Amino acid sequence: MKTKGIVIPHEHGAWAMVSVPFLFGMMAGQPQWLHLPLFMGWLFLYLSSYPFLQFLKRTNNREHWLKWGLIYGAISLLCLIPTVIFYPSLFYFGPLLLGLLMVNIWHTKHKSERAMLNNICAILIFSVGGPAAYLLSGGGWDRTMALIMLFSFLHFMGSVFFVKSVFRERKNLRWINYSRIYHVVVLIIPFIVGLPWLFIAFMFSTVRSFIFAGKIVRPWKVGIIEIIGAVQFLLLSVAIIQH
Repeated sequence: MKTKGIVIPHEHGAWAMVSVPFLFGMMAGQPQWLHLPLFMGWLFLYLSSYPFLQFLKRTNNREHWLKWGLIYGAISLLCLIPTVIFYPSLFYFGPLLLGLLMVNIWHTKHKSERAMLNNICAILIFSVGGPAAYLLSGGGWDRTMALIMLFSFLHFMGSVFFVKSVFRERKNLRWINYSRIYHVVVLIIPFIVGLPWLFIAFMFSTVRSFIFAGKIVRPWKVGIIEIIGAVQFLLLSVAIIQH
């Protein structure tokens, strides 16, 4: 979306995907003042990815997309410098992000952004914010970091299935069944990893999928449902994983 020349991403649920894993990681440890520049850097890194991908896929107005990609990228770099100086281990997330981004770029150039592999890589990129924030919170490369990454990914992959089942794939019975099966399986995973009570954080998403999948739901209502789901997932997950 462009407002008065300013490029603003408008993908459904992207803002929650940027913030919730990050807040999950931050709240699982001890919040630090450096979380502020890290989050701003993370946010503007996402903002820069949108116009850069538009620059790759469009044939018109490419200078405009490139300009805003560079502006957002420069702001992101300025915000990330202090955090990387104090925590150079954050550099280790770079190769992972770059590899996942290359997959997104490939799908963008081939006009296959809706491919499941592309969605998976995009959710993984968003989920990396959780481990990065956790590392800054005094955490390490440990089981908790892995769980923050895993559960952030599982929650937002559920959002992908849900959104598709009420919009583009609403009349596709097979896709609706995929969505419901996915959400049921996700309820089992907390028991497998030894955090059985964490299944509660996924109950809202599961109920949501069974009630609304295949039905006509207005975009604003889907947005509200997604916000409620993300907030309750964050609060419940942090409370359970800390105990």
